[in-house]
Amino acid sequence: MNRLALGSVLVFLLCAVGAAMAADIPMTASQAFPAAMGKVSFHHDRNKNTSFTVHTKHLARPDALTPAKSVYVVWVQPRGQDPQNAGTLSVNENLEGSLSGTTPAQVFDVYVTAEDSGNVQHPSGPEVLRTTVQHQ
Repeated sequence: MNRLALGSVLVFLLCAVGAAMAADIPMTASQAFPAAMGKVSFHHDRNKNTSFTVHTKHLARPDALTPAKSVYVVWVQPRGQDPQNAGTLSVNENLEGSLSGTTPAQVFDVYVTAEDSGNVQHPSGPEVLRTTVQHQ
């Protein structure tokens, strides 16, 4: 009986620690895209990097914007550094999208812009969503 109780406590503690190490942060929509919704889910990986996934809803297809754009790009900007292109966010027929990535930063901004190309080195299009991740 003691083994069963100890096992139950151990499973509970592992679940609690796992939940404490993972988090979701809502993203704030810009005034130009008030219907857009998003969140960033993140956790530390075994190398102490931050693995994250951006989840979005209610994003118009980029070619339906005025002016029309080609893609949405997710940017990661660690404090005091230039933004880094984390990749393109594809929007499905339900106007939802997601993109996963990893950064060595513990504190960084994540934002989404509408761009003419997925290969841009710096954000130039309108900002759609933004949040700050603080994972220490």
